[in-house]
This record gives sequence, structure tokens and C-alpha cells, in this order.
Amino acid sequence: METEILEGLRKAIMECDSEDARKWAEKVVEEKTDPIRAFDAITGAMREVGDGFGRGELWLPDLVGAADAMLKAMPLLEKEVGRKGLKRKTLGTVVIGTVYGDIHTIGKIMVASLLTGEGFTVCDLGINIKAEEFVGATKKHKADILAISALMTTTASEQKKVIEALEKENLRQKVKVMVGGGAVTQEFADSIGADGYDATAPGAVKLARRLLGK
Repeated sequence: METEILEGLRKAIMECDSEDARKWAEKVVEEKTDPIRAFDAITGAMREVGDGFGRGELWLPDLVGAADAMLKAMPLLEKEVGRKGLKRKTLGTVVIGTVYGDIHTIGKIMVASLLTGEGFTVCDLGINIKAEEFVGATKKHKADILAISALMTTTASEQKKVIEALEKENLRQKVKVMVGGGAVTQEFADSIGADGYDATAPGAVKLARRLLGK
């Protein structure tokens, strides 16, 4: 039964089937399947989708659909991991969000999903996030990386505010800061003191690994 459940989860992610992903996650709990192996199944599938996207074999709707399916399954699996007192291996913890005044989400979802597939623990704060919220989440989750997105030129300056807020709380040296989004360039990232920038979601994953020496 475990093999069937794990394959069901993998297939649901690959086929962007959110409802099936949730049902198979429920099966993990009902059949007492190892939730860590279930996590490995969905993150492995997400990695396959991300690799396909990076090679140009899959498209943005495939990536977003797979991410949505993954997000339907993960809360149930996380709860089961906690209930059993287990701990997942992780490359590091990433807090990610779109800055205050900006409600664009697709790019952020892409990066968050690919980071999860790569093996990072990701806390997605969502959109329209104020500097103090980024700081609070960095503290709460003991983030190794803070990833800040801004699509518009009018909101890119918020990324600098987040970095300044980290400095005020004496957190800047404890967390690597990645910036991205349509309004951001390498020159801008350097000017605000970010640790890294990449223009693509697959590139952001490679950057995260590099920043943590993984």
C-alpha cells in the first residue's frame, strides 16, 4: 500500500491534480505511511517538474499547477510529521514574500516551489508584506535565507527597507538576503546590499544553494 500511496502522490504533483494530491496525503495519515517518505515523493516530483521547466520542456502553467498540488498535500504531511515527532532533512530554511505595495505572486510561487523541490524548508509569507513582517518571520523561523520579491519599479525600494530593518534588529549578519522580480537588476541588488540576485526561478535555486555552500 505504501508504494501505491507514494506513487499516487508523485503522479498527482506531475499531473497538477490538487484534489488527488490532498486525497493521497490523507491516505498517508490513514494508512500510517511514513510522512517523511511522502514528503520525499512530492518534493522529488516537484524537482522533476522544475527540471523540465528549466529545460524548456514544461511551461509556467505546469509549474504553477504542480506547486498548487504540492501545497494541497503539504499541510497534512507537516501535521503528521509533527504528530510523530519526526524531523525532515533540509538544506536550510527560506522565508520568502513579495514586498509591501506589490501583489504579484507568480514569480514568488515559482521560486518557493522550486526551493521546496530542491530540499529547502520554505515559509511563504505571501504578498504585500511589510518590512517588519519579514523581520518577524526571519526571527520566528530562524531563516538561513530571506528571499524578497518585487515586480514593480515603484515597490523595488521596499527591498532596501527590509534590509535596513534587518540591520536595525542586528539580524543582517545572520541571514542571507536574495532579491528578485521584474523590477530588480544585479546593479540594484548590489546597491541595496543584497547577498544575491537572479533573474530566473531555476537560477534562484542555484543561488540559494551557493549562498549556503550546499
